[in-house]
Amino acid sequence: MQGTISVRNLVKTFVSKDETVTALDNVTLTTPPNRILTLLGPSGCGKTTLLRCIAGLESPDSGEILIGDEVVWSKEKAISLPPERRGLGMVFQSYAIWPHMTVFGNVAYPLQMRKVPKPEVEKQVKKILSLVQLDGYENRPATNLSGGQQQRVALARALVAEPKVILFDEPLSNLDAKLRESTRKELREFLSELAISAIYVTHDQVEALTISDDIAVMRKGIVVERGTPQDIYLRSNNRFVVDFIGRANFLEATIKSYQSANRCTVTSPLGDIICNAPEGLETGTSVTIYTRPESFTVVPPESSPLDNEFEATVTNILFAGEAHEVEFTIGKATVLAKMEFDVPLNKGDKVRLYIDPEWCRVLRPQVLNPQEEV
Repeated sequence: MQGTISVRNLVKTFVSKDETVTALDNVTLTTPPNRILTLLGPSGCGKTTLLRCIAGLESPDSGEILIGDEVVWSKEKAISLPPERRGLGMVFQSYAIWPHMTVFGNVAYPLQMRKVPKPEVEKQVKKILSLVQLDGYENRPATNLSGGQQQRVALARALVAEPKVILFDEPLSNLDAKLRESTRKELREFLSELAISAIYVTHDQVEALTISDDIAVMRKGIVVERGTPQDIYLRSNNRFVVDFIGRANFLEATIKSYQSANRCTVTSPLGDIICNAPEGLETGTSVTIYTRPESFTVVPPESSPLDNEFEATVTNILFAGEAHEVEFTIGKATVLAKMEFDVPLNKGDKVRLYIDPEWCRVLRPQVLNPQEEV
């Protein structure tokens, strides 16, 4: 299918000082057409290696890579298309702006290499510079631009040849926090307007959640979970994913009973609590439950008692910019909650704290990959 990339059973190893490191361990995935797939994970998880294999900058050990319906790499079929024949655009972390060229020269270069007629080059460059809001910058030296503007030049150069898919390798990591926030919003709008497929590599969880249609979380060369940003953040069943993306309270618990196929009561250090649970776990099973800090609500004193309501004591309050981070002691446990400023709390206060069962979730016991730590 046009605008998709399929990776099948891809393996890539590196040998360093007599040690073999498996960067990609039998990775299989297909990108959604005209959508943004983000490869997210910590340093060394294999995300950039996977991107470089797709781009043709690294050769895998085994497996297959298809762009659309065309096989561009296969050891078994002895196929290895060079990067320039794969029809991909790429934006690097360093932007790779040519300092001796103007903005126009940088953006026009891919078309000039393809011997596109000069009038068509001028038309395409003007169109793409307008899209990335660099009208009037054609004759300016590229290195005289701000970091955000240089990032747009790199994006324009990647888009001007109308690639099948565009690849991004940590493209915003050199920008300061405020500029990074505005630029990722612009980038999301550009890609949505063009309806272009993209693979985006980042280790920044917020960036992944805000820019993506689909996220593949990687660890130690494997894809451990894949889903929409909402699914990955709110409904993950993988402890590594939950812990890596955002903050969470983890508690060991035991399943006590089921109220429905996906609702159960567990016994925990908080006391008995109703949780969202995967099907098929027997009563008596030892599990881990988790809640996000924003899942807690202070119940007004005059309200009627609720399920999943607990007596809690405020043990610490920290100012965290847009909210307070509050530590509560409940039973034998301490949990972290995020509270808006209009909730009046002081250290030592005793309150009624409600936890929405939908956002208190049971993790399915994991079958560990041989590479993963126990």
